Amino acid sequence: MESQPSVPTASDRSTALKELALLFLRLGTTAFGGPAAHIAMMEDEVVRRRKWLTRDEFVDLLGAVNLIPGPNSTELAIHIGHKRGGWPGLVVAGTCFILPAFLIVGAIGWAYARFGSLPRVDALLYGVKAVIIAVVLQALWGLLRTVVKTPLAAVVGVAAVVASFLGVHELLLLVLAGLAVLLWRAVERRREPPSGTLAATMLPLWPLPVTGAVAAAAPFTLSGLFFFFVKVGSVLYGSGYVLLAFLRSDLVERYGWLTEAQLLDAVAVGQVTPGPVFTTATFIGYVLGGASGAVLATVGIFLPAFVFVALSGPLVPRLRRSWVAGAFLDGVNVASLALMVVVTWQLGRAALVDAWTVGLAGVSAVLLIRFRVNSAWLVLGGGVAGMLLAGGLGMT
Repeated sequence: MESQPSVPTASDRSTALKELALLFLRLGTTAFGGPAAHIAMMEDEVVRRRKWLTRDEFVDLLGAVNLIPGPNSTELAIHIGHKRGGWPGLVVAGTCFILPAFLIVGAIGWAYARFGSLPRVDALLYGVKAVIIAVVLQALWGLLRTVVKTPLAAVVGVAAVVASFLGVHELLLLVLAGLAVLLWRAVERRREPPSGTLAATMLPLWPLPVTGAVAAAAPFTLSGLFFFFVKVGSVLYGSGYVLLAFLRSDLVERYGWLTEAQLLDAVAVGQVTPGPVFTTATFIGYVLGGASGAVLATVGIFLPAFVFVALSGPLVPRLRRSWVAGAFLDGVNVASLALMVVVTWQLGRAALVDAWTVGLAGVSAVLLIRFRVNSAWLVLGGGVAGMLLAGGLGMT
């Protein structure tokens, strides 16, 4: 039996919005480690601790955000806000998740524009990355138990992991996994799927790309900056490395607005600060156009996410009422977790570099699983431990 969404009544809406604001402001301030870590921390908060969503609902939302362009973890926050607080919650959750990163990255952008270099955060991240691995693994374990319930799901998941390691594009992998489960279910039902049902149900989740970028070698303008990042937010799938390639081809090679070194610094800032990686746009906007540029670039790159979630969010419960769309979504969910597994492996190789970091990850796992310590406190503690350990190891 499908559980009902936990949308509060009108009398409770103000309380729900305050809860959403406080939660996502805190997550936006402490959620280091990229989308996989953000998703893990959200699962810990809204499924395990607050029970705003069931794990099945959470997984369905995760599958849905993987089908649309834009920053997955931000879109997941927006979805959670909509489920918890309706349309106002959609705006509050997304804005509060983005705001801390915007302020932090904006401050770094100001310092960079004034002094010409980035602050060193190696010691902080030395400990934070190790803790993030424990947080992500804990979330993955719970999500995998929810999603991988059949031999078919296990086979599709393993195939998706292998395909991802072989370099298959994330979007193609999601679609193939969804179609594989759908075709298997169709064979089990011994009849063909109803004509047009899948396309009619899933089509609203596939926005059309926005075309018409700023003309090549165009002079810099604030309006051009805004519409460039609207385009990026509307069509970009994939990781921060895909974002790097996208920004390089346009901002460095076509328009000449940034140097190669400035672009690498911008991506580094997005990777090492908490919150959405897409706040790389905030840094670029500040470097190119000051505070106004930072605001316009940030609004431009995140605005499509709000629009896409607003359009697709009401469709997610309907997908489960159609066996065709439900089967496709089951496959997408398995593939989404497979992508998280691959990302976690990559993060682990970069984060667990010595006995200290392995031990820190192990202690964090025990505190998280056995004593249910809040993941935000673990991240902060990991940062402090990293600075202490790095000082003792002579890091600069």
